[in-house]
Amino acid sequence: MAEKSELDFSPNQLDALREIGNVGAGNSATALSQVINRRIDMNVPKVDLVPITDVPDLVGGPDAIVVGIFLRVYGKAPGNILFLLPQHSAFYLVDTLMGRPPGTTQQLDFMDESALMEIGNILSGAYLNAFFTFTGLAMLPSIPALAMDMAGAILNVVLVQLGQMGDQALVIETEFLSEDDGINGHFFLVPDPGSLGTIMNAVGVD
Repeated sequence: MAEKSELDFSPNQLDALREIGNVGAGNSATALSQVINRRIDMNVPKVDLVPITDVPDLVGGPDAIVVGIFLRVYGKAPGNILFLLPQHSAFYLVDTLMGRPPGTTQQLDFMDESALMEIGNILSGAYLNAFFTFTGLAMLPSIPALAMDMAGAILNVVLVQLGQMGDQALVIETEFLSEDDGINGHFFLVPDPGSLGTIMNAVGVD
């Protein structure tokens, strides 16, 4: 499948997408750091064309229990945003947001879910603002949805709408890590296949 990626995207195109991801993830990490008042680091975004069925492996396998925050992106380059947190990281993040001692949260109530969805809003807004700065493409996120389930189940629901467009997804993936290792998560931007040409035109890459 890696050969397929190299055939479909030139090095310049991948570099452009990676740079967009870098700026967006940097904005998101800064926004999250400000909200929880501790430093959040990010890994350099990975950009690849992956089979949809392989996406759960990026977050620990299809059976890993995760909290997924999902937003649909509307505008000139529509797509999907997905923020996936291992269950323990989601609980830790909620404790931090709510000012509780770490380890307090053992299940999510309505207020906890609302707080996590607001984090999804903040991250997505920061990411899409960077995207607009870089490309001039205005995009708006939907109201976030949240689910706690096995990664495979969440991703199946999210990616099934892409299935009719092909069996592969372009994924810009960033891993977030907190300074005390309590929070780690994966942020995915999955543009619709038809959005790629729009994005490339906007950054001036053939």
